[in-house]
Amino acid sequence: MTKQIAAEDVRRHVLENGDVSVAILSVGCATQDWRVSIGGKMRSVVLGYRDPAAYLANSPNHGLIVGRVANRIAGARFAMGGRTYPLIANNGPNTLHGGPVGIGERNWQMEPDGTRALRLTLRSEDGDQGFPGNVDFEVTISLDGHRLRYDMRATTDTVTPVAMAQHNYYNLNGTGDVRDHRIRIAAPLYTPVDDTLIPTGEIRDVTGTRYDFRAPRLLSEADPESEGFDTNLVLDGSGPAAEVTAGGLQLSIDTDQPGIQFYTATYLTRQHEPLAGQDHGRFTGLCLEPQHFPDSVNQPHFPPVWISPDQPYHQRLDVTIAPV
Repeated sequence: MTKQIAAEDVRRHVLENGDVSVAILSVGCATQDWRVSIGGKMRSVVLGYRDPAAYLANSPNHGLIVGRVANRIAGARFAMGGRTYPLIANNGPNTLHGGPVGIGERNWQMEPDGTRALRLTLRSEDGDQGFPGNVDFEVTISLDGHRLRYDMRATTDTVTPVAMAQHNYYNLNGTGDVRDHRIRIAAPLYTPVDDTLIPTGEIRDVTGTRYDFRAPRLLSEADPESEGFDTNLVLDGSGPAAEVTAGGLQLSIDTDQPGIQFYTATYLTRQHEPLAGQDHGRFTGLCLEPQHFPDSVNQPHFPPVWISPDQPYHQRLDVTIAPV
C-alpha cells in the first residue's frame, strides 16, 4: 500500500480549555501543536509543522501515533504459528514503526466531540506492510485541564502483533535546544542494543550507567559528550513514569506500558517549515514514547505484543504539561 492522501483531505481539529490548546490532525492522529499559557502568553511545547499537508511526508514522525508495531523489528520479519512473515524494511535491514506506510502514515477518520475530545478510526487490512489479520484501530484524544489523554485500542480477526506508541517531540522552552531540561524516568532497567538499535535480548540494571534517570538529571549532565539517547528503558510501574521540567513548566507521563523509548532528537533535521519560533534540529526536542520493548515479536522473554479476537489491544497514555 502506498500513500494516496491529498492535501485537501487532511483534517484538523483543536481541543481547548482556555489555558491549553491542542491541534490534532487526521494524518497519523498527529499532535500538530500543543500550546500552554505561561506568563500570560501561549507557548508551543511540541515540535510541529506549520502546514498540515507537510505531515504527508513526515519521516521524523512528529506527533504521530505509530504502528502497527512501534519501534524496530529485526530483519523485517517475525515467526508465528510455524510461519515466517516477511515485512517491509524501512530502517536499514529492519522494520521501523510498522513499515514505510504504517498507521502513522495514514489518513484516519476523525469524529470531533466538541472542544474537549475527538475519536479517530482506521482499518488496516490483512497483509498490510506484511502483517497478518484485519485490524481496526481507534484512538480517542481528550483534554482535561492540562492533561491530554491518548486512549488507543485495536481489535483483530486473527492473532497478530500490535504495539502502538505516541511520538511527540517535546520542548518545554518552546524554542532552542532541550539540554537544559531536567529529566526523571522511573526505570531501573534498560534493553541494550546492537549497532542497528535492535535489542540484544539482555535486560540490564541502569545503576552506574548513563541510562540511570531514577533521580532527576539535566540532559547536559547526563550526556556531556552530546552523544544523544535512543534507548528503551524498562519502567518499574510506579507513577508518574517520567517527569521533565524546564522553562517554568513540568511534563508528567502516566502510562500502562512496560517500556519507554527515550530519544533526544539526535538525528533530527529540518524537513518542512516549523511552527513559528521553532527550529528542527539536533537536541531541539525530546521524545518519551511509552511502548512495548523493541523487537518483542522476536524476543519471547520480552512482554508479549500479540492480540487476538478474544484479547484486543488497549493502551492508555496521560500527558500533563503545566506551569510549576
